[in-house]
Amino acid sequence: MNEDINVDTDLCNRFRYQNRQLDNLTANEYLAFKKNYEENFKEQHPVDGAEDGYKLTTDGEIYEHKKYAQNDVTTSNEISSEYFAKENGNVTNKTKKEISSQKPPENEISPLPYNRRLFISCLSLLTLISLLSRLYKIEEPPHVCWDETHFGKMASWYIQRTFFFDVHPPLGKMLIAFSGLLTGYDGNFPFAKPGDEYEDTQYVGMRIFCALLGTAIIPISFLIVWELTKSIIASFLAGLIILADTGILTLSRHILLDPILLFFIMMSTYSILKFVSLRQKSFTLQWWFWLSTTGIFLAFSIGVKFVGLFVILLAGYTTAKDLWDILGDTSIPLVLFIRHFIARSLCLIILPIFIYMLIFCVHFKILHKSGNGDGFYSSAFQSQLIGNKLYNVSMPENVAYGSIISLKQKRAGGAYLHSHHHLYPEEHPPRQQQVTTYSHKDENNLWKIKYPEREAPFSTSPQILKNGDLIRLEHVITRRNLHSHQEVAPITQRHYQVTGYGQDGVGDGNDMWIVEIVGVSDRNSVQTVRSKVRLIHYYMRCALQSHDKRLPKWGWEQLEVTCNPNIKDPKTLWSVEEVWDSRLPNVSFEVYSPNFLEKFIESHVVMTQGNSGLKPSEGELTSRPWQWPIDYKGQTFSGKDHRIYLLGNPVVFWGNIAVFVLFLIIYIVYVIRHQRDPTYQEKLISFNQRTFNSCWWLILGWALHYFPFWGMSRVLYFHHYFPAFLFNAMFTAIILDYLITHITLSFPEHLATTFYHWSLGLVISCLGFSFYLFAPLAYGMSGPEAADESSKMHKLKWLNSWEI
Repeated sequence: MNEDINVDTDLCNRFRYQNRQLDNLTANEYLAFKKNYEENFKEQHPVDGAEDGYKLTTDGEIYEHKKYAQNDVTTSNEISSEYFAKENGNVTNKTKKEISSQKPPENEISPLPYNRRLFISCLSLLTLISLLSRLYKIEEPPHVCWDETHFGKMASWYIQRTFFFDVHPPLGKMLIAFSGLLTGYDGNFPFAKPGDEYEDTQYVGMRIFCALLGTAIIPISFLIVWELTKSIIASFLAGLIILADTGILTLSRHILLDPILLFFIMMSTYSILKFVSLRQKSFTLQWWFWLSTTGIFLAFSIGVKFVGLFVILLAGYTTAKDLWDILGDTSIPLVLFIRHFIARSLCLIILPIFIYMLIFCVHFKILHKSGNGDGFYSSAFQSQLIGNKLYNVSMPENVAYGSIISLKQKRAGGAYLHSHHHLYPEEHPPRQQQVTTYSHKDENNLWKIKYPEREAPFSTSPQILKNGDLIRLEHVITRRNLHSHQEVAPITQRHYQVTGYGQDGVGDGNDMWIVEIVGVSDRNSVQTVRSKVRLIHYYMRCALQSHDKRLPKWGWEQLEVTCNPNIKDPKTLWSVEEVWDSRLPNVSFEVYSPNFLEKFIESHVVMTQGNSGLKPSEGELTSRPWQWPIDYKGQTFSGKDHRIYLLGNPVVFWGNIAVFVLFLIIYIVYVIRHQRDPTYQEKLISFNQRTFNSCWWLILGWALHYFPFWGMSRVLYFHHYFPAFLFNAMFTAIILDYLITHITLSFPEHLATTFYHWSLGLVISCLGFSFYLFAPLAYGMSGPEAADESSKMHKLKWLNSWEI
């Protein structure tokens, strides 16, 4: 206040202001407010311990809600019968009759009124417990657990700057590598297989980094629910439910991408909610900050795993709805709407794309040495990797009869034409030599171009291979010819089988192929790397092709090669990747070097194909999406004496299902009763609508992160469910708070507080005790397995499918 008046400090402390501070009131406003309070409300509450709280809304209205001074728990959500409203600079009384037709102010009442000290205390307590639970014995077990063998190994490759192939974008692995580098890890541990002892390796720093991000998930969930409900209890329960889950705990304590991904998804969710809540402060610095932050974290989410796409869809829906509401507000000029649209396009489309591409730019800069993943990429891509056979190499630009070549499918992620001494099994006659495609460089990828005549000699003056020429391809190592005949292929039975046939290069007429260069006319010559070549069988008029279908173990799980009667199929295109011929002049391979955009696109095609083709390792426990919400089956992380098993807390998981069913019943009953009686729970309408809107939004988040997995053919694991689980847990917290609050309202005032406390205590106790029971799954179990009656875990094997 700008004027010198005697302020009743105790009275001021009773008032809670949402958007304006007491200091912003004029002296006249304050005195009028104080007078109204003393005349109308000071003696209205005879209940011992009761205290009055006031809130100043964005419209300047001050209204009362009743709370208990000792416990700060609201026992009534009804708006007081009188409002003190500021109209034209004056404070006036409004009776219940005068305001009955008005819409209650936004954020009207929360089940627990905002108390800054309580807010900070709850948030701090959750953060502290979360940190302790995740760092407790973080060094155990002192050996490689499950996917640590992959992501630890990849962190090592980043430190060594060695190129590799992975099905996920690079950000998460780069962050793990950076944390390892900062904490003394030198990148020399092989991470060969689960169970390998770490010994003197500095691995704890990388685990701590993942644990810290896993810790942050809990307070962020608190803040998300607070933004949705403005309820401290709902927010606290959300953090507590996630804290009590042993599955999230397990994922957060190991060198994995999951805690990093979950952190970025939660930050994206919180940022978009903060941004949407600032519509009344459009284009302020705070508004721009949260809009930009949303775009940054969306890019980070998909930069860790493609699962981050699902939170992008959630943010996209939220933004589209927000824009639609703005467009429908006739008080907002169209020009201002266009400004809103452009701002969101810049920060939620262009900024994330730029950051995402920047991540790959850093990725390519770091990994500049050749590694075992080179073969997944084109020769042009490989030519930029130091140590690769194609780096700074010179090679013939053309191909001739007598040249030794390697052929690769002309598509990103295509593999090399390959053969070996192994034969097709008896069930796929005739038992001739297998021909496959193989993603890695190998001497079995080499083929010699021969004349169609069996004994024609090669001249010292090379005959350049041209469009329309007839050739035989002899496998250099086994000296058998590329061959096809009218036998069905082992997997794709609409195609013909391709084999290696003959002896010492001598075969039959089915070894002859016509060279067709796609996109050219006349007799153009075949160019290394650049030419798109199709090999058409001379007699059967089918084209050599390969695809992503893998052969069984008898074929070493390599990719099937067939002869496709549909010669125009894009999978029938090949390129000559390498040429060895001393008779031909060489050119530098630098002429084939791709630019950043070409490398970026190729990397994504390779990752997408690799992702869709993932198969489980022998003995791995896989699962299907229907099993995840019911906690049907877990995942073994460590099978040694120190056993760790990824399993969600069944009390939490099954509680989520029960609460979801209860919510549907409550919502249907509410909608029907409100349809029949518009005045039903009239004074709770704002609270009900806020709760239901929040729940449906979280259900959408859960659905977007869960249902897409039903359509995936790739191998799936239980840990894929946990992004969806976070939304489910927050949803459960809101409904529990809603139920407790509504049931409390049905009690007399002298019993309401007791019921409220006992209800919360029961929920918290159940969560705490269930965590205590199942915590050994995350921290480590020893002794007999749970199936043994002498095991300490025997009574916790509630389902036979749990292998604990």
